[in-house]
Amino acid sequence: MMVAGERSGDLYGAELAQALRERLHGLEIFGCGGDAMRLAGVDTVVDAHQVAVAGITEVVGGLPRVYRAFHALLDEADRRRPRLAVLIDFPDFNLRLAGRLKKRGIRVVYFISPQVWAWRKSRLKLLKARIDKMLCIFDFEESLYRQARIPVEYVGHPMVDLVRPHMRREEFFTAAGLDASTPTVALLPGSREKEARSNLPTMLDAASRLSLTRKIQFVIAAAPTLNATWLEKTVLECYVGRAAVRTVSNATYDVLRHSEVAVVASGTATIEAALSERPMVVVYRVSPVTWLFGKLLVDVPFYCMVNILAGKQVVPELIQSDFTAGNLASRVEYLLDLPQAREMMAQELRNLRAHLGPGGAIGRAADAVVGVYQSGGLAVQAS
Repeated sequence: MMVAGERSGDLYGAELAQALRERLHGLEIFGCGGDAMRLAGVDTVVDAHQVAVAGITEVVGGLPRVYRAFHALLDEADRRRPRLAVLIDFPDFNLRLAGRLKKRGIRVVYFISPQVWAWRKSRLKLLKARIDKMLCIFDFEESLYRQARIPVEYVGHPMVDLVRPHMRREEFFTAAGLDASTPTVALLPGSREKEARSNLPTMLDAASRLSLTRKIQFVIAAAPTLNATWLEKTVLECYVGRAAVRTVSNATYDVLRHSEVAVVASGTATIEAALSERPMVVVYRVSPVTWLFGKLLVDVPFYCMVNILAGKQVVPELIQSDFTAGNLASRVEYLLDLPQAREMMAQELRNLRAHLGPGGAIGRAADAVVGVYQSGGLAVQAS
C-alpha cells in the first residue's frame, strides 16, 4: 500500500513504485496518488486531489471528502491485506492512517519526514508508536529520530535526480511563445488550487507593475493539479501589464532553468528552484486564522526550506502581510538589475546541495523498504 497526497509525494511515489518493482517481482501496489503514480502502475483507489488541502480553515471545508477518502483506504486495506504500507509525507493524514494500519498488523514505512523539527515535536511519540521505519531526506533529520529511538535512515532528497530540464534554451522559448532575448521571470504559485488562488493574483499584480517600467516577460509554471481554465481566467482578470505572460504545463524545470529570476510559493518548489540554481523570491499567504495558529506553533527562524537548510537568509521571503505586489516587484527588480546579486544567490544555492545527498535517493529508499518488507516475510520473489 502506498499513500501520497500532494504533487511532490505523487512524483516520489511513482519513482519509488518503479524502483520497488525492479527489486520485487510480481509486486502489486495500491493506495492514494495522482497521475504520476497511476502512470507508474499504482492502483489509486483514492485520487490525491480528494485529500489535498492546506491550512486550518482550508482543511475544515474539505473534511467530508478527506473522511471518505480515509475510510476508503482503510476498507481497501482490510480487503487486500497488504504486507507493508509506505506513507509519503502528508503528515496530518498519514499519521492518522499509520495508527489505523498498525492496529491491523500492517507494517509502516514513512518516507519524507514530517517537519517535527519545526513544529509539533510531540509527533515524535506518535511516530515511534505507529511506524516501523522513517526514511528522511534532509541530513540533519537523522539524528533527531535516532535520539527519539525511532528506526531511521537518511536517503537524501529525490529532487537531486528529478530536477532535469528537457529543452534547450531556444527550444524552450519557441515552445512557450516567448522571446529568448528578453529577461524572463518565472512564476510558481503552488500546486494546490487553494494556495495558487492565494498567491497568483498578487504575483500578477507585481508582474503588471514591472512590465510598465522595463522590457520583461513572464512564464507561469503550472502544476498539473491546477485547472487550466482557472489559470487563463486569473491571468485575464489580474494582469494588466504590457509584457507577455505565458502559461506552461509539465515543464517546471525548463521554466526554472531558462528564467533569470523566479517567484516561488514556499514548499518543495523552492528546493526545485535551488537545484536549478535559480535566484528566487519566496512568497506565501494563508488564511488569517491559519497564520495566527501557525505563528503560535512554528519554531523556526525562516519559512522557506532553502533558508532553513542554509541556516541564514539566502533568498528573500515575503510571507503573509509582507507579500504585497509592491514588495514583490521591488525584490524582483533588485535581482534583475544586479547580475552580481543573482550570481551570489546562485552560489549559495549551489552550496546547499551538500544537505540534499549525492543522488540515488529513490534507490536507497527502495532498498530500505525492501529490507523492512523482507524482515516481515516475503510474499513475492525478490530479485
